Amino acid sequence: MSIVSQVINQADEELRYPSSGELANLLDYFTTGEKRIRLACLLRDAEKELITKASQLLFKAHPDYLAPGGNASGAKQRALCLRDYGWYLRLITYAVIEGDATVLEKVGLLGVRDMYNSLGVPMAGMYDGIKFLKQAALKEISNPQDQAFVASYFDYLAEGMR
Repeated sequence: MSIVSQVINQADEELRYPSSGELANLLDYFTTGEKRIRLACLLRDAEKELITKASQLLFKAHPDYLAPGGNASGAKQRALCLRDYGWYLRLITYAVIEGDATVLEKVGLLGVRDMYNSLGVPMAGMYDGIKFLKQAALKEISNPQDQAFVASYFDYLAEGMR
């Protein structure tokens, strides 16, 4: 749910007008809209490169994943791993657009630990993968404030993988 819907729904539930603080939050949301869209587009357009860089870093840090019997030992397993990174990068762009990490919790983290554990996927590798994805993404962003803004969503997602 967007911040606009949240403010309106909350005020309506309490039969009141939006507060000054809520309106200030909306103003901030609207004034940062161009930045959020620009950053989401940057991440979207660099998806393949970011996933390639992140996977190279992951497999360098965890060569056992590529070894026979490892979680990414075959082409199919490796493709599934990379598919998940693309999925998480897409969720990050949703959070960037919204300016809120709620979507990461609702869509990206709810039940993920149970799912990966049932599939035998090491959570440490998922944590590292998100951190490497963040590292690759931040190299594409030159402005330190933009880097910090985007980094917060990667960090939120990575911490959920711990």
